[in-house]
Amino acid sequence: MAGEPRLLIIDGYPKPSRDDFDAAGMKHAGTLYADMLLRYLPGAVYDILFSSDPGAAIPDIKALAGYAGVLWPGCNLTVYHSDDERVTNMIDICGRAFELGIPQFGTCWGIQLAVWVAGGDVKPNPRGREMGIGRKIRLTDAGKKHPMMKGKPEVYSHFVSHDDEVTRLPEGGLLLSGNDFTRVQAAEITYKKGVFWGLQYHPEYDLREMARLMLAREKKLTELGFFRGHADFQEYVDRLEELHAEPDRKDLRWQLGIDDDILSADIRQCEFRNWIETLIRQKQS
Repeated sequence: MAGEPRLLIIDGYPKPSRDDFDAAGMKHAGTLYADMLLRYLPGAVYDILFSSDPGAAIPDIKALAGYAGVLWPGCNLTVYHSDDERVTNMIDICGRAFELGIPQFGTCWGIQLAVWVAGGDVKPNPRGREMGIGRKIRLTDAGKKHPMMKGKPEVYSHFVSHDDEVTRLPEGGLLLSGNDFTRVQAAEITYKKGVFWGLQYHPEYDLREMARLMLAREKKLTELGFFRGHADFQEYVDRLEELHAEPDRKDLRWQLGIDDDILSADIRQCEFRNWIETLIRQKQS
């Protein structure tokens, strides 16, 4: 493939959800991925497909073959809702990319989608929603050796926001990290001709974007018991945004229990950087 690599970003959030993000001052999922892509591959060309919008042009095999990689941000749909055309469209795209051998990378919804397509299983997490910052995520023995996790601490925290979880990896799935709340936090999925590096957490977020996501979800999070009320919620969100603006503040780091694995993009996004270096740059060279 001549010239700069072209990548496809699938933003599966329906428009009403994107409108909620706009109202909260949060970037769209596809934009967050585009920003992350250009940080590590400045010359990349990309298309963002809002695949859940009515009339969206879902790429067939021929159209998909023109891409060097496919990227899957989070999404608030549910992969096992097989009667939802918005879901089945994304299942089809992911399956075609596996068939073509196009490298894929995805977070949250993305890893669940890849697992489902490859024959694994996804179900609601019986512990409920994992939200905000997932703690004590630990590399497996395989994760310590895997190129995706190069530069990752053995135990780390990360941004999370999900109700569902991977309950069974497919044949060809390799578990790379997990915690007590969600057993599968990172995995490699090898299926047909392709490989998918997936995370249950969100390297595309930073503290400000997590604060904005919480703002869009205030009512739900309060009902779920994460906050006692609006004042409690607002205080927490304000402190996240203060720490984002002043990442060296010792008081906020200590009060919030946040360290460089969250604040440093080089650590927080190393899985994506490694995907670019291993599966995109090397393939292009």
